[in-house]
Amino acid sequence: MLNPQTLEQKLQQRKDPMQRLALIDQLACHYAFTNVSRARQLLEEEHRILRVFNYSDFRLNYHLNLATIENNLYHFAEAEKAFQKAITILEDIGTAKQLAEVYIDYAGTLMNLERLDETTMFLDKAAKSLRNFPDQGLQSRITCREGFLQLHYADYPKAIELLLEAKKLIASLDRPLELKDNYFLTLIHSGLGKIYDRNDEYDKSVQAYLRVVNMCENLQMRTRIAWHYVNVGTAYMALNDLENAELYFRKAINTRDDASRQARAGAFANLGFCYFYNERYKEALEHFDKAERLYKETSEEDYTNFSILALWRGRLYSELDQPEDALEHYAEAYGYASKVEDHKQLASICKYMASFYAEEGDYKNAYDYQLLHDKFVEQYNEQLDKRQQAELEAKYEAAKKRQETELLRLEATRLQLKALRAQMNPHFMYNALNAIQNYITSNEVNSASKYLAKFAKLMRQSLDYSELEIIPLEQEIAFLQDYLYINEKLRFEDRLKYEIKVDDEIEEDILGVPTMIVQPYVENAIEHGLRTRKKGLIKVDFSMFDDDTILCVVEDNGIGREKAHQLQTQDSKYQNHRSRGTSITEKRLQILHNSKDKGVFVKTIDLKDAKTGEPKGTRVEIMIPIVDIR
Repeated sequence: MLNPQTLEQKLQQRKDPMQRLALIDQLACHYAFTNVSRARQLLEEEHRILRVFNYSDFRLNYHLNLATIENNLYHFAEAEKAFQKAITILEDIGTAKQLAEVYIDYAGTLMNLERLDETTMFLDKAAKSLRNFPDQGLQSRITCREGFLQLHYADYPKAIELLLEAKKLIASLDRPLELKDNYFLTLIHSGLGKIYDRNDEYDKSVQAYLRVVNMCENLQMRTRIAWHYVNVGTAYMALNDLENAELYFRKAINTRDDASRQARAGAFANLGFCYFYNERYKEALEHFDKAERLYKETSEEDYTNFSILALWRGRLYSELDQPEDALEHYAEAYGYASKVEDHKQLASICKYMASFYAEEGDYKNAYDYQLLHDKFVEQYNEQLDKRQQAELEAKYEAAKKRQETELLRLEATRLQLKALRAQMNPHFMYNALNAIQNYITSNEVNSASKYLAKFAKLMRQSLDYSELEIIPLEQEIAFLQDYLYINEKLRFEDRLKYEIKVDDEIEEDILGVPTMIVQPYVENAIEHGLRTRKKGLIKVDFSMFDDDTILCVVEDNGIGREKAHQLQTQDSKYQNHRSRGTSITEKRLQILHNSKDKGVFVKTIDLKDAKTGEPKGTRVEIMIPIVDIR
């Protein structure tokens, strides 16, 4: 495990900028979760060094650490900017797992910004990146984020299921836990605590929040610890255990590791209420004042918390038998709650005002405020129904999108398997094996061995690829080369020539494409265009169409589609061969391009002599979606 003290000592001894850069990079990664102020100091120096030495790996980590720090400081817009810069770098030099990890972290910031649709999109992108490169640790983090999404949608049973699944995945990792694994464990227990709290299971809520606090204290992960202390204290308040509640509120106030004014304001407010409950009125008022100042430093329009504080002051002055002060603060609480149409708070205020007037003997006002209380309760219930309806609609839409995505993926997989079964038509396999047999009977052992090995490799690749959705373009091209080579040497006995070209702009070892997406069109060209030719030529050309698409052109000098159709109607054997692979592949492309419209992803062009109009072959243009598999 990283020892920050040792690295700090080494950093003091190093003067060379490059040596310092490597040490700063390690320390910043650790301090981003444990010591934000020190992490910021280190990043400032790292930024100065990177102005002189522009190393992409260190620049990437700089932006990632900055994003984590800004997120932990509740500066979510700044965190988003840093994540976007990191993603830009990763799209050039990163691996699939690195991209997945950043997508997961960025999804957390998007969730903090309440942009839930984008959160879902980036979690889906992360899952897609991991589909061909599984990683249990990263999968646990995706599951954790999905649990929090369901918490946002108030689907508590699903949220608990996902959070417990994430916890199980982390617990079963076959490696020592990293600091970031433990960070996600704190998120999991914190999420569980919120769910238990909202379900009025306060004993469970306290235990969940205490686990978070203990982990943060033991691992020195103190960047969000004030909120964790407040959560524990609030849960103890719900259990009417004010002694323990006060203890954790004081911890939240006294910590200097968490910069959240909101957390400290909440701690002052709740501790003030504990003092009020214990009739320590002077101390209660002092803490209410401190809480209000902190709330106002954060926002002058935090009317919900201003209303709560004003109500508590009104109740306190009512207990002190200072009716004018009590009424002033009740009216203030009512005004703040009205600004945000908080009907639940308004009902509570009216309830206390009705009691106040009843004790004062003013029964008319007591009656009027009781009627107002009843009205606001009714409005709150209507408000609650609308909110629950909106949450249900949001859950439905989210589930619908996920289901549609999964159905599309399953349909693409089903079509992939169907297409693979439709490929490798019997003519090709029969002729290839027959040619190998001729070499054996002619005692040409070396040739027989060579071509048998090629044929066996091709068959093995076909079977292996049937289990994959995506392969590198490099493998797709290698498969085509083997397939065309066997056709050239065995089936057509050198009457077939082929060329495969790849644009220099394409990084074929990095870019991923759907499995065996081109082969059906090459086979189609052979069967329909070149089968009756004495000398055939197939050209396959790969080039970039745009950032997300490769244009593959398959061109032959065959007899053309019109002549091929005539042969199909005249020759029963010819008619029996139908290229099912191409029609199925077009359906795959439709799905893989995520298009519900009938977009044109395959275009077939008849090539003709400009003077005579005679057919010169066929050109097929295929738009292949790119999947980055690094």
